[in-house]
Amino acid sequence: MPTGERVSAVSVTTAASGASTTPNELGMRAMQQKVWAHRGAQYLLIKSPPASGKSRALMFVALDKLTNQHVKQAIVVVPERSIGGSFADETLTRHGFWADWTVRPRWNLCNVPGADEAPVAKSKVKAVAEFLESEDKVLVCTHATFRFAFDDLGAEAFDQRLVAIDEFHHVSANPDNRLGAQLADLIARDQAHVVAMTGSYFRGDAMAVMAPGDEAKFETVTYTYYEQLNGYQHLKTLDVGYYFYSGPYLDDIMKVLDPDKKTIVHIPNVNARESTKIGKTSEANAIMDALGTWDGEDEVTGFHRIIRPNGRVLKVADLVDDDPVKRDRIVSALKDPSQRNNRDHVDIIIALGMAKEGFDWIWCEHALTIGYRSSLTEIIQIIGRATRDAPGKPRAMFTNLIAEPDASQEAVLEAINDTLKAIACSLLMEQVLAPRFDFTPKNETSKAKEGFDYGQGGYQDDRTNVGVSEDGSRFHMEIAGLAEPKSPEATRICREDLNEVIAAFVQDKRTAERGLFDEETAPQELTQERMGKIVRDKYPDLTSDDVEAVRQHAIAALNVTQEIKRRLAGEDGEPRSNTAFIDGARRFALSVTTLDIDMIDRVNPFSVAYSVLSKALNEGTLRQVKAAVEARKATFTEEEARDLTRRAVQFKRERGRAPDINAADAWEQRMAQGVAAFARMQAQVARG
Repeated sequence: MPTGERVSAVSVTTAASGASTTPNELGMRAMQQKVWAHRGAQYLLIKSPPASGKSRALMFVALDKLTNQHVKQAIVVVPERSIGGSFADETLTRHGFWADWTVRPRWNLCNVPGADEAPVAKSKVKAVAEFLESEDKVLVCTHATFRFAFDDLGAEAFDQRLVAIDEFHHVSANPDNRLGAQLADLIARDQAHVVAMTGSYFRGDAMAVMAPGDEAKFETVTYTYYEQLNGYQHLKTLDVGYYFYSGPYLDDIMKVLDPDKKTIVHIPNVNARESTKIGKTSEANAIMDALGTWDGEDEVTGFHRIIRPNGRVLKVADLVDDDPVKRDRIVSALKDPSQRNNRDHVDIIIALGMAKEGFDWIWCEHALTIGYRSSLTEIIQIIGRATRDAPGKPRAMFTNLIAEPDASQEAVLEAINDTLKAIACSLLMEQVLAPRFDFTPKNETSKAKEGFDYGQGGYQDDRTNVGVSEDGSRFHMEIAGLAEPKSPEATRICREDLNEVIAAFVQDKRTAERGLFDEETAPQELTQERMGKIVRDKYPDLTSDDVEAVRQHAIAALNVTQEIKRRLAGEDGEPRSNTAFIDGARRFALSVTTLDIDMIDRVNPFSVAYSVLSKALNEGTLRQVKAAVEARKATFTEEEARDLTRRAVQFKRERGRAPDINAADAWEQRMAQGVAAFARMQAQVARG
């Protein structure tokens, strides 16, 4: 496929059953009901996609804690002022709940003018202190305000209070992350209640959000994208794709920007490779010029009026303009609650650093992003802007415009980095959008799980089985030879954190380079060696047996999803119906007599992604990229050599011979090379 055509990397079609948006007698949607069932937990972690109702779920839980659990006050902490509106007053009794959510204007500090920096924050910190001495129940502030207040008041000031942290992925276990350190102090003191909420539990730097010991204290409620999208009423298809272009992106922008689709356009940072270097304001103006003829600004909203060649008038919100008066007017217009259900309020939003997490525009059909953003988290958040359910919106899209490399070696290497990040995003989105896997080993005690349908003929004792839950959101899959986790922490990781492990794996640059562009790489180098290292680094306190169990579960989740996608891909590469994933899983299971972990380890996790990428880049560019990767193959590190030696010992135990360095099998060769490298390293140490 030549440069200049959009390539779909991920496309899912859902049942649109309406289940996730239908409230119960208390006014709670499906996700909120799951959270409500855990309302008694002192530490509660909610992992749920954008638009699933996390804000209201918090309101229900907070009101119960304030009324029934002897909690004095609730402090809601959001990353930026604009998100504070999500926690404004709600008349929950109108929908069946027994209390309303109210925040006195004085205590919604997100509405206080001024940035949350040290000079302004002093007055807000004083307000937090006054709130804690008051009889009022709810305060809303930013992460920054909370950090300053915590520094001034100490952890004890929040005893018997609920601290609810929105967009929890901003927290980090890194000692330099102040909010993370403060959270650790709260947990160590053990006198406060904490509710943590996130729609993107992946940090762009792959740093853990919490230390394992702290995270183990949280009850986790996970509501998947699959459950959310499958239960929508209107949105049936989500498509994630790439567009590779050459030359200035403004020359190609109208090939992917459909004026008839409600769109958020994120232009590149001025330092990004995709930037035209003419300035962000000029780029925003150039996009508007490409859309049509400028016809002034609306006096009330500040939106630009653009007349299309067919006479239609587009309303364009420019969030790139640095004029604070103009920007505040536009932001206020976009947040106007009276216009929330008005599809024609605005047509296109152009942004740089805004309109990402917490930005609620249900009508968005297309998130169009030029250049790779700063992190995987940011991309997932941007995709979430388009995944709201709305009438007349059957399809949503995310398109990432990526500049093709030119002939220079430096540009090729830089382009590889952006391409690897885009591939990582698509692989992770496939995991996020898939049903949850419950892997169990196949042995003589294996049996069917209650509530799962094992297809025609039911559960079979003499083969590995695949069962699907009634709502299609969970899969039970048996794998011969699968290691089971032994400790509670490893069990929790296999149950809750596999996507976090996979996120770290697909973001590892060396792993992705070798998996995509080095044809000589043995799949086991990726699935065993590289994934094993990821797990050991991420969870250093696990035993070697538990590391192996987590590794096997994580690579099984990734490779099973990729193999299902391979079987679903037709000529257009898209699923045929909302049951496609289930159909593909059963087809995969039936294609092998026994599904075992060795078979899964022999699958390159990046092979399907490469087949998509090869359609988007021309053959000459692919050759350049492969040559660049080949030129910088790394030698063995001591850790890699030691791990390969351990695996060689296991190989000898199973086969009765050591790995042969001249073997035809690439993985056996690599183990033998690792043994030799480790022996050389040990000899060098002995010689001093």
